[in-house]
Amino acid sequence: MTLAAPPPHPDSASAEFREQALHDAVHGLRERDPDASASVAFVPWQRALLIAQAAVFLVCLFLWPQVTLTVVTGVCTVAYVLTLGDRLAVFRTGLAANAIIRVSDEQARAIPDADLPPYTVLVPAYHEPEVIGQLLRSLSGLDYPRDKLQILLLLEEDDDITITAANEAGVGVGELVTVLLVPAADPRTKPKACNYGLHFATGDIITIYDAEDLPEPLQLRRVAATFAMRDDRVACVQAKLAYLNGGQNLLTGWFTVEYGVWFSYLLPGLMRLKAPIPLGGTSNHLRRSVLDDIGAWDPFNVTEDSDLGVRIAARGYTTAVLESTTLEEANSDPINWMRQRSRWYKGYLQTWLVHTRHPVRLWKQIGPWAFVRFTLLLAGTPLIACLNMVFWFITIAWVLGQPVLIGDIFPPWVYFPALVCLLFGNAATIYMNLIGARETGNPRLLWSCLLVPLYWLLMSIAAIKGVWQLLFRPSYWEKTFHGLASESDTDVDAAAAVQAESTQR
Repeated sequence: MTLAAPPPHPDSASAEFREQALHDAVHGLRERDPDASASVAFVPWQRALLIAQAAVFLVCLFLWPQVTLTVVTGVCTVAYVLTLGDRLAVFRTGLAANAIIRVSDEQARAIPDADLPPYTVLVPAYHEPEVIGQLLRSLSGLDYPRDKLQILLLLEEDDDITITAANEAGVGVGELVTVLLVPAADPRTKPKACNYGLHFATGDIITIYDAEDLPEPLQLRRVAATFAMRDDRVACVQAKLAYLNGGQNLLTGWFTVEYGVWFSYLLPGLMRLKAPIPLGGTSNHLRRSVLDDIGAWDPFNVTEDSDLGVRIAARGYTTAVLESTTLEEANSDPINWMRQRSRWYKGYLQTWLVHTRHPVRLWKQIGPWAFVRFTLLLAGTPLIACLNMVFWFITIAWVLGQPVLIGDIFPPWVYFPALVCLLFGNAATIYMNLIGARETGNPRLLWSCLLVPLYWLLMSIAAIKGVWQLLFRPSYWEKTFHGLASESDTDVDAAAAVQAESTQR
């Protein structure tokens, strides 16, 4: 979507403009580039291939059960070994001191206000009245000239409780935050709301914050400095995400450690390896010109951030990972966490399916190693989480009764690689979690690292649910509720320490 004229203010936009903006927000990408849209989960050849593979497996299982199970087990073991090896390679690359971009306070403040680019912050919120007050406090702390900063709070027009909370909190007073009502229409997804907001955005740089986010005050200036120092092929600057309630319970501890590894080591490693980077759902700062070029967000993809990261790479652009932290609230409720994680896994598979509709073309666009890494990450992560459940049952059955069939499907060429994955792979994963816990500065997360196998069980359940939903409800967005942590649940000192890292490293 390219604007021919400056966008109107939300309060002065005509009904015709709003109708066109809504149509483009929902249908724009699939009308301009149908193959880039997840509105159809499986294109015909993918569906036919999936059915054919299932049919071949069932026939082979009926005719040659032992050989079939041995081959399938061997293929799964190879997938485990490749995924483990790749994850360790990315992690090791991300350990380098220069793996992440650092902009000092002095560099961030050195750019004169007159030279800073116009900035638009999109804040999509749905049924989240409890975090509106926190939203105003966090956004008011951003160090950026007010005459160059536009903040749009994107609310669904029928979300009465959040609209009421915004009015009571004084949103719009002093024009710090402008409420933009998004017309009620399917799909009810975050990317649809962001696409709609983009039609009213005035900034040269666009970023997204969730309503409960606490961005580091200098983040926008650091991003502007990063773009100024890099060439025009840098389309996106991804800031780090961390959690402020890691000590609330075991689940938030697992989540916090996981993010410590992901944003501090794995994403910087992917950046150095020039692989597609699955963006975080927030604090990704994008050039407006690139969004117009590649089609912005896919409203039918439930991990629109990951999809956008791959499209950025496929079009020859790059993503930079910045040492600047945005604090969020970790999911403390298992059911709420399950909704979110199953959506992420479903979205990873959605994204992989979309971008492999023309696999040869993608192979040429991003290169063979990046293509393999993209497959291992976006398809391998959810599928291996599903397979974990199968192999855990096999392990339990062997320990309890040592069935002959299990012994037969694990010949030496399968057994020993599988044993390496079981022992070395799990140990390596726990070690990475310990490094991630150190990154948070919270020593109480040690127990989360040691008990992380229980977290893997939850991940496996979420992955199975996500795969099931991909088949029957591919674009359904399960709502994740926020505001579940009270002030007593947040580790203020640890949060302050994480924020301070951006100025000390």
